[in-house]
Amino acid sequence: MNIVVLDAATLAGVDLSPLAQFGMVSTYEHTTAEQVISRIKNANVVISNKVQLNAAHFSQLSALKLICVAATGTNNIDLVAAKAAGIAVTNVAGYSTPSVVQHTFTMLGNLMTNIHRYADDCRHGAWQQSPMFCRLDHSINEIAGKRFVVVGYGNLGQAVANVAKAFGAQVIIAERPNSKEVRRGRMAFEEALKVADIVSIHCPLTPQTENVFNTETLALLPKHAILINTARGGIVEEHALAKALESKQLAAAGVDVLSTEPAQADNPLIQYSGDNLLLTPHTAWASKESIDRLIAGIAENIASYLNGGQTNRVV
Repeated sequence: MNIVVLDAATLAGVDLSPLAQFGMVSTYEHTTAEQVISRIKNANVVISNKVQLNAAHFSQLSALKLICVAATGTNNIDLVAAKAAGIAVTNVAGYSTPSVVQHTFTMLGNLMTNIHRYADDCRHGAWQQSPMFCRLDHSINEIAGKRFVVVGYGNLGQAVANVAKAFGAQVIIAERPNSKEVRRGRMAFEEALKVADIVSIHCPLTPQTENVFNTETLALLPKHAILINTARGGIVEEHALAKALESKQLAAAGVDVLSTEPAQADNPLIQYSGDNLLLTPHTAWASKESIDRLIAGIAENIASYLNGGQTNRVV
């Protein structure tokens, strides 16, 4: 098998040797749209995280049999065109759950205890100048007892909910936005926002969830609420969030994803300078252990394909 990895840089230098058992592996750190065809014209298997592949490519790739998406989302692949061309597509689900859960609570813990502000104070000499043994300049709050609203209750949302319960939070599962019925054990979306101390987003980006957190819905949150988004950037309307943070309509937010990535200089959250926002560059998924699991999942998918199996087959 001739295997080509189009954007190996997204795998953070993790060992790719599990793939070598299937044949020759060629890797490219980054691949532009103009380079795609020349790099995979003889490939049997293509591995791509974010490089887009579509019908125009497939018509020129007679050797290509399998596309392994190095992620859970497959929006970078034209699945209909791939199926028509007889090309199988696989993804890897669940590999990043522990990493995203950890990142979620790292951001939340920072914001609730103001660790980032206290650390900055120490760097600038505030502790050294303190008239007492400690500094209490910024609020410190506990997760225990807080109403912790989970938006998106798949495997990841459930894992976050379990950790929130371990902290002693009161977990509330929000129903889907605009749902006509509220399932047992859930609370209507808008009602959940009204009572939330913490909101953690774990739903996919769909036409129904795009910009679901906007000026109107953010205004439903109590002023002391904290919003965490490690899901997709398009779920939160960024201008609205920046305004809510600036006006203190919302206490704080932790954001790992933006609507356009890499971040653009004119993004309102990039331009926002307040210390009630923690912004990270889409790293919640990317622990070493997470990427190791991802590579193992890709290897499993290739082996399954060669054996006629259906592991994680998308089309």
